[in-house]
Amino acid sequence: MAAQNTATTDAAQAGSAHSPTGRQWLALSVLVLSQLAVWLDNTVLNVALKTLADPDEGLGASPNQLQWSISSYTLVFAVLLFTGGVLADRYGHRRLLLTGMVLFGAASAWAAYSGSATELIVARGAMGIGSALIMPATLALIAQVFDERHRATAIAIWSGSSGIAIATGPMLSGALLDHFWWGSVFLVNVPIVVLCVAGSFVFLPGVVTRVRQKFDPLGVVLSTAGLFAIVWGVIEGGHRNDWTDPAIVASLAGGVLLVVVFVLVELRVANPSFDVRLFRDIRFTGASVAVMLTFFGLNGSMYYTSFYLQGVQGQTPLECGLSIAPVALGVLLGAPLSAKLVRNHGVRPVVTAAMLIATTGFVAYVFLDESSGLPLFWVFLILQGLGMGAAVAPTTEAIMAILPADRTGAGSAVNNSLRQIGGVLGVAVLGSVLVSVYRDRVTPRLSGLPSGAADTAGESPEATRLLGAKMRLPRLSDIADEGFVHAMHVASIVGAAAAAAGAVIIWWAFRRTSSGARSSM
Repeated sequence: MAAQNTATTDAAQAGSAHSPTGRQWLALSVLVLSQLAVWLDNTVLNVALKTLADPDEGLGASPNQLQWSISSYTLVFAVLLFTGGVLADRYGHRRLLLTGMVLFGAASAWAAYSGSATELIVARGAMGIGSALIMPATLALIAQVFDERHRATAIAIWSGSSGIAIATGPMLSGALLDHFWWGSVFLVNVPIVVLCVAGSFVFLPGVVTRVRQKFDPLGVVLSTAGLFAIVWGVIEGGHRNDWTDPAIVASLAGGVLLVVVFVLVELRVANPSFDVRLFRDIRFTGASVAVMLTFFGLNGSMYYTSFYLQGVQGQTPLECGLSIAPVALGVLLGAPLSAKLVRNHGVRPVVTAAMLIATTGFVAYVFLDESSGLPLFWVFLILQGLGMGAAVAPTTEAIMAILPADRTGAGSAVNNSLRQIGGVLGVAVLGSVLVSVYRDRVTPRLSGLPSGAADTAGESPEATRLLGAKMRLPRLSDIADEGFVHAMHVASIVGAAAAAAGAVIIWWAFRRTSSGARSSM
C-alpha cells in the first residue's frame, strides 16, 4: 500500500511540472482547511475574551486567566510542534494529521463545556496538543504534493489562509456570542474536523517516510519547562506589577537557563527534534526570527484590540468581529502579492518593506482615542494585515527551501513553533505591558475609594467599570476608558519595535543573496 501511494504521489508530482492537477488542488484545500481550524480557534477566542471576563455571562476570568486561556494553547502548541514534526516524519504525515484533527475536535468540545476558567485553560492546552500534530504535517504534505515550480504558490495560499481565519473567526465568534453561550465559539471546530478527516482519506497521500527519526524526550522536556517558566514569569510579573519579586526573577532566569541548556543538548543529539543546526544558515535564522516577531506583534495586538472595541467603543461581539475583519483583507492581499514580488525582486526588499508596513500599522494605534471613528481604525488594521501577509509567505518559502526532503516535518515544526512562540510571547509581553501600564495610570485616580474596592477596580478596565456600575459612579467608566487607551498606546509601541527589529534582521540576513539564489526563493 505504501509503495502504491508513493507511486501515486510521484506521478502526481511529475504531472505538476506542467500545471497542478485538480486532485492536487483538492489536496491543498484539505490542508488549508486543516490549518484554518487551528487559526480559527485563536481568532474566535479574541472576541470572546470580554465575555469570558464577565462573571454572569462568562466565567468571571481574571486578566491573567484570560492571558493563560490563550497562552496555554499556544505554549503547548509551540513546544510540542518539535515532537509533532518528528512523529510526522516517522509515522507518516497524513496519519499524524488525522490523529491531530480528532484530538483537536474532542478538546474543542471539552473547552466548550468547561465549568471554570481553570478547566478552560487545561482544555485549551489539550487543543494545543492536537494542533501540534496538525501543523507540521500540513506544510510537509504540501512539499510532497507540489514540486518546486508550484510549491511557492501553494505555500502562499496556505499562508494566506490565516487571513481567512482572521476575517471569519471574529465575525463568526461575534454572531455566536450574540445568540448563544460563550462555549459555542469552540464547537464551531467540530464540523471542520469532520470535513478534514473525510478529505484526508480521499485526497492526501498516505506516504510513510523510510527515515526513522529517533525521539528526543529530553529536548521536549527542556523546551517545555523553559518556555513555560518564561511565559509564566512575564504574565505573573505584569499581573503582580512587581518585576523584582523573587518568584518572577527566578522564573524568568530559570526559563532562560533551561532554554540555553536545551540548545546545548540539541547540538549534541544525532537526531534532534528541534534542529538548531539549521540556524547556522543566516537566511534560515533571519527568516525564522522575522516570522516570530511578526506573530509577536499580531497576536499581542489582537489581544487588546478586542477590549478596545468592546470596552472603550462599546461594541457588541458581532460588531467587534466585523470591525476586526479588515485586517484579513490586508493579509489576503499581501500573501499572494509578495510571492510575485519576490520572484522579481528577491526576499530582502520585499519582506523588509512588509515588516516596515506592519511597523507603521502598529505605530498608528497611538492616534486612536476614546472617540476615534472606525474608518481610521480600519486603515491601521489593513496596513497591519498587509505587512504580515506579505512577510510570512516568502519567509516561510525561504525556510522550506533550505530543508532536506526527509526533514520537512521537523523543519516545518521549527517554522510553526517559532510562529507560536512569537504569538505566546506577544500575548504575554504586550498583555503584561497593558495590565501594568493600566494599573499605574488609574491607581492614583481611584484613591478616593475604599482600599479594598480601589485594589479590585485597578486590576482591569472590566473590573473598574463593574465597580462603577455597582457604586453608581459613572466617572469610573471614563477612568477605565482613558487608562486603557493610554496602556494600548504603550503596548502598540512595543509591538512596533518588534516589527521594526524584524525588518532590520531580514535586511541583514539576506544581504549576500545572489541573483540566482534570489530567484530560487
